[in-house]
Amino acid sequence: MSKIDDIDKQILAYLHEDAYMSNKDIAQRLGMSPTPIHERIKRMEKEGIITGYKAIINPNKLGKSLTVFCDISLKEHAAEYLKQFEEDVMNLLEVQECYCVSGHSDFLLKIVVADMDEYRDFILHKLASIKNIGNAQSHFVMNQIQNESILPWLNQEKTR
Repeated sequence: MSKIDDIDKQILAYLHEDAYMSNKDIAQRLGMSPTPIHERIKRMEKEGIITGYKAIINPNKLGKSLTVFCDISLKEHAAEYLKQFEEDVMNLLEVQECYCVSGHSDFLLKIVVADMDEYRDFILHKLASIKNIGNAQSHFVMNQIQNESILPWLNQEKTR
């Protein structure tokens, strides 16, 4: 586990808020010079704390307004079956996220599609073609309450 201090946490919170924020702006907010901010960011990138920068896209604006979480239970649980499922499911463009989970199912998929017709097509023609699926249970998102990828403690540190 990498060690980060309060300044690193504040830098991460600012970058999460605005990935385009300059080192100079971050330094100004923290009462520092830009050089140590730059060095800290480069160190966190090298250590894998910061893994990239990307645009957050609103799927609704692109006609993809139905989000579904799908619990998947496999018939067989040998390592080769798990690996094959992971490879197969990650080739499905509708699957935005895939988690191996404990509990009543083996995997949790986040699927984003335009509507119920597209989801039905996805289930019948794509997901159903993957071997070894024993059960699939769908949970339809009615309202997104929060979608925040930052760890809560980062924001708390920034407000000090």
